[in-house]
Amino acid sequence: MTKLRTYIPFFLFLLISNLLSAQGVSIADTVKIPQTYKPEFRRQLNHDKIDAEQKSILASDGNADSFFNTSKNDDVNYLVTQALIKKVDNLQFLIESDTLFDHRLKVNYLYGLENVLKYFNITWKQNSDKKVNPSNLPLILSAYEDCIVKDRNKQSIETVISRLPYDAGNAVLGANIFDKNAGYKNAKNNLVLKYCVLHPSEMLATLKENPNMPFADSLVRAIDKRKYARQLYDYSQAYNHLGSVIRNITDDKFIYTIVQMAKSRSGQQYFPFLDNIVNGKLTIAEIDEVKNDSLQYYKLLVKTQMDYAERAMNKDTAFEFASLTIRLVEKAKLNFVNIINGLHNENSEFRFRSIQPLTAEELYYLAVSSDGSIYTSSFVKGIFPLMMKKINYRGDSLLMSLHFDKYRKFIKMSAGFNMLDIFLKSFPKSNNLDEEDPASTLMRAFVKNLEKSEGIEDGVDVADSYASIVETLKPVADEMLKNIQDNYKTNLAAGNKKGIAIYNILNKLFLSADTTQKIDLTKELSIPPIYEVPYAALTYDSSNHVAVQLFIYGDRDGIGLFPSLISMFNNSNWKIDGSNKQWVTVTAAKGMPVTLYMNRPLPEETNADAEAQAALCKYLAANNIIPKVTINRGHSYNAPYTIEQMSTASKIVFMGSCGGYRSIHDILLKAPDAHIIGTKQIADAPVNNPFLKLITEKLRTGSNIDWIPFWKELGKMATDKIFDDYVPPHKNLGALFIKAYKIAMGEEQEEDDKRSF
Repeated sequence: MTKLRTYIPFFLFLLISNLLSAQGVSIADTVKIPQTYKPEFRRQLNHDKIDAEQKSILASDGNADSFFNTSKNDDVNYLVTQALIKKVDNLQFLIESDTLFDHRLKVNYLYGLENVLKYFNITWKQNSDKKVNPSNLPLILSAYEDCIVKDRNKQSIETVISRLPYDAGNAVLGANIFDKNAGYKNAKNNLVLKYCVLHPSEMLATLKENPNMPFADSLVRAIDKRKYARQLYDYSQAYNHLGSVIRNITDDKFIYTIVQMAKSRSGQQYFPFLDNIVNGKLTIAEIDEVKNDSLQYYKLLVKTQMDYAERAMNKDTAFEFASLTIRLVEKAKLNFVNIINGLHNENSEFRFRSIQPLTAEELYYLAVSSDGSIYTSSFVKGIFPLMMKKINYRGDSLLMSLHFDKYRKFIKMSAGFNMLDIFLKSFPKSNNLDEEDPASTLMRAFVKNLEKSEGIEDGVDVADSYASIVETLKPVADEMLKNIQDNYKTNLAAGNKKGIAIYNILNKLFLSADTTQKIDLTKELSIPPIYEVPYAALTYDSSNHVAVQLFIYGDRDGIGLFPSLISMFNNSNWKIDGSNKQWVTVTAAKGMPVTLYMNRPLPEETNADAEAQAALCKYLAANNIIPKVTINRGHSYNAPYTIEQMSTASKIVFMGSCGGYRSIHDILLKAPDAHIIGTKQIADAPVNNPFLKLITEKLRTGSNIDWIPFWKELGKMATDKIFDDYVPPHKNLGALFIKAYKIAMGEEQEEDDKRSF
């Protein structure tokens, strides 16, 4: 402990502390410690522990010196350092030298000071809601000093704690010595109240952990119901004090409705309709009539979605609109889309029987709710033609009846399934030469005001649509590009950062589709090229070696498929090595040094296939072999295991499993620079095998992988119609858009905008 020169008896502190506190100064700020001072040996350990906490805090800023640097303001740093060194030393001295304290009290208050410092040391660098603002250290120590005075005089500490901010008050009570003080309970309750106000999302959880709070009822009533309706629902079901508080509120219609929903076993089924229930437009009884009928329940979901969408156009967002959309997606897939997907080998009459009773609007929501999971044939042969028939082939009437809800998603999907031309032709032509055709107006709106959308999902849909439109509707694509450039200029003039980023990225992505433009996306957007993967980018050493890793699984299909994979390379261009019991290597005998590594599909029942994959991965890592081409051969449920084990350096990833297109998000998290090939429907050997043959042959001859001609060549080799469901990398513009947007906006996190692919 630092020792200063003069001594002031502690009893003086008791006499003038109120005066000094009113002036913002305390005895501990003015006391001077005599050089001859030494603590009594019985309490030396207490002082040593306090000194150790001082040193630890001084070093916690990264520099083990005598200065505590916690902010950019040197004056603040000086005051905090003075408090940490001088004020703490003086408090130690005053407690130790007080003639009225007995040994027990001195130990108690020294122990409390140690705990306050320890709490501060633990929490000041935390990135949590319990973090203590380091600038508050002088305030914390002064408050602790005041609490000692109150406590020794049998007075309440409540007034001391109540005037502190939450973090400082919590630090003082972190002394853990005032629990017998008459004001402790109220002081703690006040801190709970402050915490709830500061962190409303934690309010109900905090009230649960702190039962019998006198203000619990008022806080529950004041909670932001729009944000925390589900929390109210969950906590109201609990048989504890908080649950009782919520259930006893009967004069708040919203809370009362939530409670009534929670009492039902089917409460979650009511949530999508919460706003209409609260506003008297719908009753729980009416929902009960349809909740067990998948068709009628879906129809009610769509009706409510259309109602909420119309209100949203007028800036009136319904309670739980998001949960309605989530439930709509869930029911659309579960009760309709998954069924017609699963019947893809059946005749159309039987396959699409379940969707016949649906209106055009209800069919529309089936489509937009199943982006990424609906099969091509389900959309092209089932939902789309039936929807158009039921709306009398007037796409404009359909969108108007839907208040244009999710129209960008529908346009993107129609483009991807090559149905956009049919949809746009269903719009009437303008009778006035000076007026734009409605279809052109729609496509202009499609790319407009993207900067005003919440998140970037609309921008992603526009990006995803272009690759298909430019191949099938070139005039429409040309207009899209022109409109993108016009919107870029508008946002540039307005200085809208988000808009500038969105339209600059879209412009560069769209221009890069025309190879004559020679757009270098790496230079322009700091993202890899999307239309080509150079051979050099796939090598892993100075000798230009390329490693391809194929994951296969030990189920019946994998075991049956494996011999045909091997036989594909049974020619003079390749050398097959099957000497290892867990994997096979296929190495180019002519041309460039390319090796394909395939684990053996050993029986999955004994987990032997997983062990073989792990052993192969370990071998590759030990020998510094880096596979930059990853191929997955297995069922959809195997895909996560491939993604988990694949090389983070993968540049080309082929997901030869059903619905592999839906794994794009997870793949990009593992390998951010990957060019991904996946299917929206079933995956099978008639496409998977030709891809493996073509990619390995291109690599053996040292060719760059130029996706547009590569895909055309693969299309000639893969004669099965399921090839149409495979999505090549150059049509995954949405994934590239997200990468570029994060870079442009300075976003480092991987999970912003809450969008899955």
